Amino acid sequence: MRVTVEIPAGPPAPPAPASRKAWRSKLYSRICRLVLFFIAASASFSGYYQKWHFAEADVPGDDSYASIETMLDGTAHRPSVYRRLLPATANWLDRTVPQALKTSLDNRQASDDDKLLYAISASPTASNPQYSFRYLALYAETFLFALLAVYAMYLVCAALDVPSPSASFAPVILILLVPYLMAGGGFFYDYSELAFFALAVWAALRLRWWWLIPITALGTWNKETFLLFILTLYPLLRRNVPALAAALRTVALCTVSLAVLIPIRLRFAHNPGGDQGWSWLGQLHFLFNLRNLFFAAEETYGVRMLCAFTLLPIALLVWTAIRGWKHLAPALQQHARIAAAINLPLYLVFCNPGEMRNLSMLYIALLLLLAANLQRPGGAAQASPAARH
Repeated sequence: MRVTVEIPAGPPAPPAPASRKAWRSKLYSRICRLVLFFIAASASFSGYYQKWHFAEADVPGDDSYASIETMLDGTAHRPSVYRRLLPATANWLDRTVPQALKTSLDNRQASDDDKLLYAISASPTASNPQYSFRYLALYAETFLFALLAVYAMYLVCAALDVPSPSASFAPVILILLVPYLMAGGGFFYDYSELAFFALAVWAALRLRWWWLIPITALGTWNKETFLLFILTLYPLLRRNVPALAAALRTVALCTVSLAVLIPIRLRFAHNPGGDQGWSWLGQLHFLFNLRNLFFAAEETYGVRMLCAFTLLPIALLVWTAIRGWKHLAPALQQHARIAAAINLPLYLVFCNPGEMRNLSMLYIALLLLLAANLQRPGGAAQASPAARH
């Protein structure tokens, strides 16, 4: 039996009338799914925050080039300073929320008996009145985007008629892998980036193409890589329209992305740093360092384990790809090929060695491969008839 993660030929058929008992069962399943997603997102966010915090001083993840203070103030080094969605939203909330509420939250956080969040109590920035409320806002924003990322990935799987168990567990597996893939570094905008990637793929599969316009604008405001991710959507936009129409829609979305990105780049053109750094020599040195490739380790989820870039985890990822690849629909394979053709060269030339999170344009492809493997005979679930073509 061949099991596929296939793109449905048309919109889903209208549901048949359901009995009250069936409706209650469906509601219960949805509540359980939401609880599962909430717990998975919480664990993932906690794993990230424990490792990297918000890059402030005197805590793990200290990075003066892109600390939360410099990101909020707009003084961070380029290209990090271009990632404005969450810092701008936190600044807007700081201007909008009444001072009385902010004072109440600060007093609650300062209390030894009833702290608002013990997780941030070790951060000097979280205790600084200049940043304390915005720190809380960014903390909440990042978690909410982690939760949105899980649900958006589930919507992608559901749009492809992946059976319910696999559609639920593939996003959970991926979101739990995110802190592990943050080897060598991780930032708050990584979760929102994943959320926008998943929303874009879901919209390309299920909605009219113009729904991608606001997703593109917000995704680019979050991180400039969304401009390149748009190109990976072409095979999905191409399914039901001529090639020229799909190309024009792709160009239109790229135009929207540039309209957001160019003013941001001009606004912060005089910040220190540069658009990208050349890292290919470091990559070569890293790849020929056998000690790193076999034995490099770091703490994730409170356990010291092999880093994501070492050979054993890479072998597991390759095995996942080999097992699942032939079960993806052609358009999904093309999406993955375009993502790899763009992301892998950029990673090797510009990104710090070992930072697997910089391969984020491949996250959706990994999600689909996980879903395909979970559906294989002998896997976590058998495919439904809608997924067999």
